[in-house]
Amino acid sequence: MAQRQRLIDCPPERVWDVLANARSYAQWVVGTQDVLAADEHWPEVGARLRFRVGLGPATLEDTCVVRICEPGRRLELEAAADPLGTARIAFSLVPWGEDTLLLLDEHPLRGLGARLENPLTELLLHLRNRRLLGNLARHASPG
Repeated sequence: MAQRQRLIDCPPERVWDVLANARSYAQWVVGTQDVLAADEHWPEVGARLRFRVGLGPATLEDTCVVRICEPGRRLELEAAADPLGTARIAFSLVPWGEDTLLLLDEHPLRGLGARLENPLTELLLHLRNRRLLGNLARHASPG
C-alpha cells in the first residue's frame, strides 16, 4: 500500500477546489494525458471521470468513480486501469494551521495489479505519487 503525505502552503479549501475540478486532473495526475469526459455532478458519490493515460503514443482510456466524498475533507476514488484492474485512491485533507496536510493512500483493489503487488510496484507507486502530490501542490498554491 502506497501512503504519502505533503504539506501544502494553502488552506484546505484551495486544495479541495483542485480535487473537485475534474477537468484539472490532466494537469496534476501523473500519466493522465487528457480528461475525455466528466459527470457534471463531480465529485459526488457515483460520479465518473473518463481519461486517457499513457506514455507517448501508447495510451489507454480509463475511468474512475467517486466512492466516498466528504466535501473539503475526503475524496476516495476507484480507478479502472485496464488491463491491470482497479485501484483505490484516497485523498484526506487535514487543516494544518493555515496550510493543508494532504494524505494520499493508493493501492490496487482488483485484477492483475492486486495479484502482482510487490515491493517493486510499491516503489514505483511511491515515486509516482510523490510527483503527483508535488504537481497538486503547485496547482493549488497561489503564485
